[in-house]
Amino acid sequence: MTISLIRTILLYIIIILAVRLMGKRQISELQTSELVVTFLISDIAAIPMQDTGQPLVSGFIPIAVLVCLEIILSAIMLKNSKFRKFICGKPIIVINNGKIEQRELKRLRMSTEDLFEQLRQLDVFNIQDIAYAIIETNGKMSILKKAKHQQPDASALGITIPDHGIDAVVISDGEISDFSISLCGLTKEWVYGILEGKNLKLNDVFIMTANKNRNYYIVKKED
Repeated sequence: MTISLIRTILLYIIIILAVRLMGKRQISELQTSELVVTFLISDIAAIPMQDTGQPLVSGFIPIAVLVCLEIILSAIMLKNSKFRKFICGKPIIVINNGKIEQRELKRLRMSTEDLFEQLRQLDVFNIQDIAYAIIETNGKMSILKKAKHQQPDASALGITIPDHGIDAVVISDGEISDFSISLCGLTKEWVYGILEGKNLKLNDVFIMTANKNRNYYIVKKED
């Protein structure tokens, strides 16, 4: 029992490291090669987890090989666009200048119900509002609405919106984030000064957000 637990923990750590090496992506954003490698790693890791008679090396080596292959393929795809198109495919336009490309829908084996479902997920309920719809290589849809249906931005309205930068979490559950502080161009001394002015200690704060203009928001911990 103890051996199985240790083996599982080790393989778990190895899989996390492997996924981190391949990059940060959600499952829905994985390219074809990345998705295949992910499935293979999960299957390979399951064998030494279930069979304690199998040496751990029999799981480590294939995982390492797959990760190396994926990194090499990614590097080649960055340099060679033809190879990238061969592995990942290319985006396909399914609505072109307001016209539905029926041939492309058939090529993708996408029904009209699938098309409208993806549009609804993008908050579009009238297909006549769409100028272009593109199926990306990861299977997700990108859209561009017709000009008359687009929401006006600040430049179109002729107004200037102040730039407050990113509101980052500088304190999370009583712990200061050095990364968030540097991201906002702040210092720990400034944070402690704000807390002192509010008669708060670091451990009293559940969340504190701030931005580069030194605007902040504090949520206290509940008793």
